[in-house]
Amino acid sequence: MALSLSRRLVVCALLAGGSLSAFSSMVRAEELAEAGKLTVAFTGDMPGSGWQDGKLIGYDGEIMQRIADKLGLKVQPALMEWSGTIASVQSGRVDVMLGTMGWTQKRTEIMSLSQPIHYFKNGIMQSTKTSWDKLSDLEGRKVGTITGFSFVPELKKINGLQLSLYDTADAAVRDLIAGRIDAVIGDPPVVSYAIKQNPQWNMHFLAFTDSNPNYPLLTGLGQVVYGFNKKNDDLRKQVDAIINDMWKTCEMKSIGERYGLSDDVWYTPAGENFRAGVDRPADYKLPSCKTSG
Repeated sequence: MALSLSRRLVVCALLAGGSLSAFSSMVRAEELAEAGKLTVAFTGDMPGSGWQDGKLIGYDGEIMQRIADKLGLKVQPALMEWSGTIASVQSGRVDVMLGTMGWTQKRTEIMSLSQPIHYFKNGIMQSTKTSWDKLSDLEGRKVGTITGFSFVPELKKINGLQLSLYDTADAAVRDLIAGRIDAVIGDPPVVSYAIKQNPQWNMHFLAFTDSNPNYPLLTGLGQVVYGFNKKNDDLRKQVDAIINDMWKTCEMKSIGERYGLSDDVWYTPAGENFRAGVDRPADYKLPSCKTSG
């Protein structure tokens, strides 16, 4: 049975035209991987990203598509495994990468990171026969995650945890369904979307209830960002301006609701503002959009 989060359904082709905007004159052709085009590295894992009818889809993808349109650029899709996205940005082969990537201080050292497009809390994909929601529940378990995820070093610190690394979410979930591993720690939107699309799996996702300062990436509230080459920070600033406008109008949430990201937790920052004074000014405030209640 094919997994619904397979990126193999994504077809690489060129975007057919982007609308012009006031931003288009700001983008210098020599700063782009290919003149007139925004070359985007993405994984094809829904609901984060995909390619359909000549456009980026998914939560991350649809926002980036709108940004490209406003910049007057055509999207040049570059479908690849997660492990290759960051390296492609660093080398300059692509202009931007996306794939529900969480902000970390370490990543600020190798890329220029955008404003957040939504927030998230990590958790455990598991059988409906179990209800694990704490780090201690993973002790002695066989756990799968994706190569290159920021919280891998934290998973390795959990007592007795047997970690398996995968290149794709597809492979990790297949092993979970087959019983070769006990749980998967993946992108919350990706695994939640996959579970919703495949009730026959008898899986569910439970967010960590811990708030452990020794495991900040696993148990803290994260933020999803786009990654740019540090030499192309002007492009990142233009993208940030558009993202900020989308937060002000709550467009982020209207897009997210189409992909199952409807709760306020996805759009309301909580806890420490760890970017202030790191890759943003000391007085930096995280954007938010709360429309319910």
